[in-house]
Amino acid sequence: MQDAGSLAIRQVAYFVPDIEAAARAHSEIFGSGPFFVLRHIPLAASEHRGVPHRFDHSSAYGQWGGVMIEFVEQHGDGPSAMHDLFPAGSGRFGLHHMAVFVEGLDAAIADFEARGHPLAQLSEVEGGTRFAFMDASATLGHMIELYEPGEALLGFYAMVRDAARDWDGTDVLRELQRS
Repeated sequence: MQDAGSLAIRQVAYFVPDIEAAARAHSEIFGSGPFFVLRHIPLAASEHRGVPHRFDHSSAYGQWGGVMIEFVEQHGDGPSAMHDLFPAGSGRFGLHHMAVFVEGLDAAIADFEARGHPLAQLSEVEGGTRFAFMDASATLGHMIELYEPGEALLGFYAMVRDAARDWDGTDVLRELQRS
């Protein structure tokens, strides 16, 4: 496995019924934000437990101290890593995953699987960034998201972090446009 420093938590993510309400509430309680909202995130491919499935979701991303926070809302009741922990129709929501950067996604997936954390979902956003949800629910109670820190991803993290610097607390939600 990679050294512990490279597996530092980069993001904490919650599965919620309403990303806007969750972002506003978190901002009010913790001063996090602003939050950038991306609706119906376009994926080039997605598979859950080895079977191709559509994963239609929206997210709100903000900064909470030194870590990014994400609120995820899934559209539809289809199989996903979200519904593995919070079954569709259950009315349950909460902490879903913590994200880490890895060097070599395929090797990291194999390493996590060898350590007893199976691959729950592998997806690729349009533009090429792949991400994997490793099921650590039996030991940690949540998923672990893995992705390689490519230029586009690092730029996105920097944009969210920089927006929080000297933020005055107004304009909590900001819509992102797909390019």
